[in-house]
Amino acid sequence: MTEIVFGFDFGLKRIGIAMGNTLTGHAQPLSVIHAADNASRFKAIEDLIREWQPTRLVVGEPRHPDGAEHEMTMRCRRFANQLNGRFNLPVTLVDERYSSAVIQARRGEVIDAQAAAIILQQYFDDHAHS
Repeated sequence: MTEIVFGFDFGLKRIGIAMGNTLTGHAQPLSVIHAADNASRFKAIEDLIREWQPTRLVVGEPRHPDGAEHEMTMRCRRFANQLNGRFNLPVTLVDERYSSAVIQARRGEVIDAQAAAIILQQYFDDHAHS
């Protein structure tokens, strides 16, 4: 059965969202959320979840190049836990160190959704043979 999966590139100012499905294993940018407060952020996410009905959520987990955690690592884990608690969907954290390098030189909304697509594509690639 084909399942829809969402990928998230969490940031303090914006959250990039991508979607893909388990049949094709291909991720594509979907949206960028610009909400300043948690209630508005999660309302926008809820609307997308209601529309697309994903069965799994994937969140990029940033780390330093040597693998050490930093402030955003913990914030992303907290965001992942909130997604799981609010929407009762399984959430997988994906190391985004290498995907971040692809987009590090650029900034802006389109880039946030593309970053989410790279994170989700990494999840699909890692789970293609499992």
